[in-house]
Amino acid sequence: MSIALQVALVMVTILVILLIIGAPIGVAIGLSSAVSMICMIPANVSFATSAQRIFAGSNSFSLIAIPFFILAGNIMNNGGIATRLVNCAKVIAGRMPGALAQSNVVANMLFGAISGSGAAAAMGSTIGPLEDKEGYDKNYSVAVNTASAPVGMLIPPSNTMIVYSSIAGSVSIAALFMAGYIPGLLWGAAVMVLAGIM
Repeated sequence: MSIALQVALVMVTILVILLIIGAPIGVAIGLSSAVSMICMIPANVSFATSAQRIFAGSNSFSLIAIPFFILAGNIMNNGGIATRLVNCAKVIAGRMPGALAQSNVVANMLFGAISGSGAAAAMGSTIGPLEDKEGYDKNYSVAVNTASAPVGMLIPPSNTMIVYSSIAGSVSIAALFMAGYIPGLLWGAAVMVLAGIM
């Protein structure tokens, strides 16, 4: 068996074992790569190479923005802003037919515009009990939340647009952000019309 095949076998085995015991994916990938690199080259060279590759992978301004958007969304959700956004959405859409379903769509649009990601979990856990209390069918509530959550990925700032811009290279993030408003608002309006009809 060649050395490359042995190293690949070591890396895959360690990765699978770490994933089975419940290690985080990033830790499992990093540890299995580091161990397989040590098998191939001397330890001092492999540690230096690992550090350089980790730095090169994380040295992207646009990709560093994504974890901070997610962190901001989690902080806002734990701080109670999801409840405040639902209350604001209820004020905006509360007089329409299917008021809580409409409020769910508006709240997803607002949360997406703030955090840069889909907020299905935040809105579902906040507005779901209210919809249950009002007598909404659970399947309908989940369907409205699922249909309106991707609006948060269209309305800027959007994590998917940041990733696309960094991969495509020549695409401006500002242009993508400007292009995301109209489809996001149209999607939200379409879901609101459908929710009102239902």
